Amino acid sequence: MKYILMLLICLLPTFSYAGEAKDLAEDPVLEKRMIGLAENLRCLVCQNESLASSRSDLAKDLRQEVREQMKKGMSDKEIIDYLVSRYGDFVLFDPPMKSYTILLWYGPFALLLIGLIGLVFQLRKRKTEVSDAVLSSEDAQRAAALLNTPKDSQT
Repeated sequence: MKYILMLLICLLPTFSYAGEAKDLAEDPVLEKRMIGLAENLRCLVCQNESLASSRSDLAKDLRQEVREQMKKGMSDKEIIDYLVSRYGDFVLFDPPMKSYTILLWYGPFALLLIGLIGLVFQLRKRKTEVSDAVLSSEDAQRAAALLNTPKDSQT
């Protein structure tokens, strides 16, 4: 039993042998171009991943579609225009500035500005509402006794 276990341990590295991953496209230049283009496109399922790094089925299909369009001789601009016409500007990681995307571009800054204005307004309002506390002589004596300090050292 001991020898069989040692033999299996010695054979363990042979079970972990893996071949080199093959490119999905026959042409490595085409594959490199597809990956470069897919890095600038958003996966419609994952939404926070690029089309190149996503593992979803839709992303695989879109990558295959991009490969086929590249084989047809379409330029990167034509492929992007085709995907935008089919899926909208959401497919782009860097959506263009349009009338309906102004809120997307400037909304966070507007919310930050509104928040800062509200904060300044609240702080000024609170400053006028809060008055300085005035201690009576009895309260000052009691505080001094609690702190074990002479009454004359307080201001």
